[in-house]
Amino acid sequence: MSTRARNREVCADCSAPDPRWASINRGVLICDECCSIHRGLGRHSSQVRHLTQTPWPSSQLQMVKSLYNNGANSIWEHSLLDPSSIMSGKRKANPQDRVHPNKTDFIKAKYQMLAFVHRMPCREDDSVTAKDLSKQLHSSVRTGNLETCLRLLSLGAQANFFHPEKGNTPLHVAAKAGQLLQAELLTVYGADPGAPDSSGKNPIDYARQAGHQELADRLVEIQFELTDRLAFYLCGRKPDHKNSQHFIIPQIADSLDLSELSKAAKKKLQSLSNHQFEELAMDVYDEVDRRETDAVWLATQNHSTLVTDTTVVPFLPVNPEYSSTRNQGRQKLARFNAHEFATLVVDILTDAKRRQQGNSPDNFKEMDQPDYDSVASDEDTEQEPTSGKDERTKSSESSDLSDSPITVQEFMEVKSALTASEAKIQQLLKVNCHLGEELRLMQSKLNSLQNENSTLKPPNSLARPQDLPHRAPPRGCRAMSMYETGSGLRQYHPRGETVCRDTTLTLQPLPIGCGPPVSLFPWFLFLLTLNPSTHRSIQSNFSRASGWPGDGTVPQSENPSEGECDSSLPCTEDVISKTELITKNIQELLRAAQENKHESFVPCSERILVAVTEMATLFPKRPSSESVRGSLCLLTSSASRLQGECQKATPHDSQQVIQCAYDIAKAAKQLVTVTTKDSN
Repeated sequence: MSTRARNREVCADCSAPDPRWASINRGVLICDECCSIHRGLGRHSSQVRHLTQTPWPSSQLQMVKSLYNNGANSIWEHSLLDPSSIMSGKRKANPQDRVHPNKTDFIKAKYQMLAFVHRMPCREDDSVTAKDLSKQLHSSVRTGNLETCLRLLSLGAQANFFHPEKGNTPLHVAAKAGQLLQAELLTVYGADPGAPDSSGKNPIDYARQAGHQELADRLVEIQFELTDRLAFYLCGRKPDHKNSQHFIIPQIADSLDLSELSKAAKKKLQSLSNHQFEELAMDVYDEVDRRETDAVWLATQNHSTLVTDTTVVPFLPVNPEYSSTRNQGRQKLARFNAHEFATLVVDILTDAKRRQQGNSPDNFKEMDQPDYDSVASDEDTEQEPTSGKDERTKSSESSDLSDSPITVQEFMEVKSALTASEAKIQQLLKVNCHLGEELRLMQSKLNSLQNENSTLKPPNSLARPQDLPHRAPPRGCRAMSMYETGSGLRQYHPRGETVCRDTTLTLQPLPIGCGPPVSLFPWFLFLLTLNPSTHRSIQSNFSRASGWPGDGTVPQSENPSEGECDSSLPCTEDVISKTELITKNIQELLRAAQENKHESFVPCSERILVAVTEMATLFPKRPSSESVRGSLCLLTSSASRLQGECQKATPHDSQQVIQCAYDIAKAAKQLVTVTTKDSN
């Protein structure tokens, strides 16, 4: 594709220029921000892949770009092209929109709910409609019109539909006609390259008989796509299917030294039915895709700035078509470390080969005398020093494949790729260390300010937070509340940054496999001491999972014109008392998150909800002040959302819990400010 054509490409979801990712099953190109949302939808909604940093089958990439260039996006945005949609307020996202909630809501509506797809006229029998659509698909795949077939698939046509009169499937027709890109599209939507027709021939046979050898070879690759992807994940190689080599089974260094528990696990795996084994293999495939895409994501992002809106995906998203038990099992795959996961992948590859060859576990002797490709374990990687050429050559000569030997050149290519990955990881570690040092400096500054505050004399009356001096003393003799530490604190700027007004702060995404950094929580408390204008600046960089803008606006149902408004506000002392109770419980929650005490999340959230409810009862049901209504709404909705986030939070992912706590604290401070101003 020419540079000029490349420059004309824009994101299908927000129209940002130069998209670097693709959604394979949707046939669109997307930008980095929209890709982060697509990945959170799950592969059942969108299968994303980087255009340049991920190895692609050339025909599959050609299929996606052909769909994109021929208007596939209009399939997913059909109703938005209707002029009446402008009058109804419907519009697509634009590059300036926030990731949360604007782009997120639009992309979920577009791909999860298919809210803008053209709907067929309602009929009494939906199965008849699906059958008619599938017959149209069966006829269309003999042509090169990809977007027509994608439109039929989006409306419910079945890729594996068996035509009762023709005695075959759409993939048989595409293979006979030599339509390689149609075959790519059908297999993305689940068409089986090994499905027999009425005479027992599969699409591969059709392609070979018609002289389309390239298409036949590609269909063989697709037939073994799952095991090929798992093998490539471990050793960077794929089998040579043209020479009838269909499996590569890598060997982990200590995989032959099996414990009794490992042997029992292998027997349990071998005892699964074919259907159960296929489900497990598909789930592991999805986890491999998640881990590989995460690696590409981290390597292609700009790590010179901190971001919170676009992050890695910590575990497989929920697929609503699967049972809750299976979804829980899929998410647990993320807890496997590299060595454990590699062992599981090898076991699946071994058993897949056994099942494909029709061998029983007892007579599958290749497990006793393996001829596998060698792959180092985690422990070996950590202990291995920088090797010279002789050591790498020796390692390459000692490793071989189950069907053909591995060459020194091929091993060096894999080794070079691993070295490049290690360099990127070291770069990320350096960035994290630098950020950790900056956060520690913030913590030290906060401790110093709190010590100074504790030594000052109490004021005669409680001043408004926006009027407090740089070092505001505590009120009376009670302990200092973090809502009364003043608004004169200057915003801290890391070394090397220019100080300017309205400087925004953002948080770094939490790395997979570890809890929140220790220095994050003092910084969180430090943010709460800033003045309201700085709060608004910081707030604009926090994601809003609930979709609440947090800007003091009120939902339509809370319009004061719908009922009588009450201008009376509660006593400032009562509000401060309840606020301190909320503060105490939030600090306990953050301490639990800091110490990875996941079991304390729910009890803490319940106490916070009780404290918030007590504080909300102090205020009239319909206060006249718009800011009070907005703060109360944010306070109560954030407390309710906190309970849900605490229930589904994992020990290694508490970012949304922290976000909810931030919203509650911010709303409480706003209420203290308003009541203090009113009393004065």
